[in-house]
Amino acid sequence: MARPKHGGNLAWAATIAGCPTSSIKDFSASINPWGIPQSVLKAIQEQIPGLTAYPNPEYPELKSALAEHHGLSTDYILPGNGSAELLTWAARELAQQERTYLVTPAFGDYSRSLRAFKAEIVSLQSPLLPFGDLASLIPRYKLPNSGLLLNNPHNPTGQLWPKAEIMPCLERFALVVIDEAFMDFLPSSQQQSLIDLVPKFSNLVILRSLTKFYSLPGLRIGYAIAHPHLIEKWQAYRDPWSVNSLAAAAAIAALKDQDFQQHTWDWLVPARAQLIKGLSEIPQLQVLPSAVNFLLVKSGLSVTELQQQLLQKHQILIRDCLSFPELGDHYFRVAIRTIPENDYLVKSLKSVFNKVS
Repeated sequence: MARPKHGGNLAWAATIAGCPTSSIKDFSASINPWGIPQSVLKAIQEQIPGLTAYPNPEYPELKSALAEHHGLSTDYILPGNGSAELLTWAARELAQQERTYLVTPAFGDYSRSLRAFKAEIVSLQSPLLPFGDLASLIPRYKLPNSGLLLNNPHNPTGQLWPKAEIMPCLERFALVVIDEAFMDFLPSSQQQSLIDLVPKFSNLVILRSLTKFYSLPGLRIGYAIAHPHLIEKWQAYRDPWSVNSLAAAAAIAALKDQDFQQHTWDWLVPARAQLIKGLSEIPQLQVLPSAVNFLLVKSGLSVTELQQQLLQKHQILIRDCLSFPELGDHYFRVAIRTIPENDYLVKSLKSVFNKVS
């Protein structure tokens, strides 16, 4: 079985570990460890009888729920089969520009989707991680025939750029696409989203995911927020039923579940601090600061070897960074999970490093 390019491939991990997939402790996929909210499970169950009918291709209830959540009109909203589907249409749009600027290292699907439409990619790479301010990476002059694709909070570093640092880009680039897949992990008082600027800037597109925060990666649900002329164009490109009925019902219920949202925010801050502290006690590791639910870690040991040892000895899967060419075999990413799980990860890492030192 080929080495996976994404996290969460439990079948591959179980093959290496020699155990059932159910025994793998998955730190490779940055998914909320509290699982699917009960309100969402209930909504899915109630929707099952409706599977005998096609979804309404306009998705009026889902669009209304998303529009209300963000204080926008429904014509700015396009639900999709995960944010990955919407990234495809954003990449098609960016490929119409002479070039697209991409801050790297970056999520591998950005390059994949851009190359699928033969976009000219210009990598904006910092020699240091974390990156520092955005102005040090992005050209300060106008690029009227160019696009920018930016991840905020950033994957794989977990870095959060302030809204004020991104706003000048809206005047410099013909099209700005911001992937905010992990923004939900910050409470509203700390978010740096540019969603409220979309009505003012027709060249701004925001991509959002509901799968990570609400533990729904298998259901595939995300959405784009953009000027209505772009939304209409993308709707015309794609299959009319991109979102299934269960995903639509799940999303509506998830957006209303304020108790689950608050529980996640209350968990994340102390759990993140605990895991950073534990990993920082291992001399061979350097932990980068993060605003979200995962950490990027530099390792003194080959991560390929480290990953194998963790799987075979402890049934733990971490995310190697081989798919990020700028990082290679000495960085790995781990999701922040419950405090007992985080403790187990730290103890297992200490065990591996003690044996190889």
